[in-house]
Amino acid sequence: MIKHGHGGDLKAFSKEIKCEINEVIDLSSNINFLQPKLDIDFNSLDISAYPNYDDLYKAIAKNYQIDIEQIELFNGATTAIYSLFRELNLDHCTLYAPCYMEYQKSAELYGYTIEYINRFENINTHPKENSLIIFVNPSTPDGKFYPIEEMIPIWRKKGCTILIDESFLDFTPFESATKYLDYPKLYILKSMTKFYSSAGIRVGAIISNQKSIKRLQKSEPLWKISQFDSAYLQSALRDKNFVEKSQTINNAYRGYLLEMLKKSNLIENIYPSSANFVMVKLKDIDAKTFQEKLIPHKIMIRNCANFDFLDENFIRIAIKDITSLRLLENIL
Repeated sequence: MIKHGHGGDLKAFSKEIKCEINEVIDLSSNINFLQPKLDIDFNSLDISAYPNYDDLYKAIAKNYQIDIEQIELFNGATTAIYSLFRELNLDHCTLYAPCYMEYQKSAELYGYTIEYINRFENINTHPKENSLIIFVNPSTPDGKFYPIEEMIPIWRKKGCTILIDESFLDFTPFESATKYLDYPKLYILKSMTKFYSSAGIRVGAIISNQKSIKRLQKSEPLWKISQFDSAYLQSALRDKNFVEKSQTINNAYRGYLLEMLKKSNLIENIYPSSANFVMVKLKDIDAKTFQEKLIPHKIMIRNCANFDFLDENFIRIAIKDITSLRLLENIL
């Protein structure tokens, strides 16, 4: 079992099945298949000077309707996770699993005792007092959005530090947890690379109260995001039609995928999703065999066997262009 796998490795997949990278149909990656319209010429950027992030902070604060003082930027959301675990320096961590596996790696690296709560079966289990709560919303790998109005008071009463990972919230119409920022031990993670189709652009953000942000900033390097990263994201945020367009098209194509999956004899269960991917449990075939079935068609999907509480019968299928989904439909 691959302990910490990830979707979207086009190079390795194309090499394994002996084809060109551009021939691969990637239904494994949870990156938005739509891209914003950019209004910048990257060749015109002045990279001779050290970067200044003032405009980037302003753009992100405006996008999420928060104050600049409530944001700290990082070289990607994964870097933000490791920085937060290190800075908090707590003893105990509660993972509502399955979830992004870098949380487990980070907790192990910094010596946290880990408690797992199976959110499919025991989501109402109360965590240990003063634990670091990790809750991904919408979740991964299934994409479910959880109303957390009843959970927040429980976590607060137990004195927990809370990290809400909203990496996929931009795909949905739901409200952010920023309305709970009156709680001084709340942190919200934003990974804008998912929605803005830019995994190669490394910009992530932690949102919290001003005091907590200042504490994080004390141990962060002065320069950690390139001019190219900053310019791309600012330009993407200026595409005023992108959010509505992405949500509308991803919702429509998710509906198409769901109808396709309902008709398949290979699917036992389809999990509700509000994100740009769908998780299913296979019937009479395991994920590895299903992946091999897709190889002649050069299609990649995500085997979810290395997620906590899942096994070799679970796969994740990403929402992509309609042509790619139709090719999968012919196989199902």
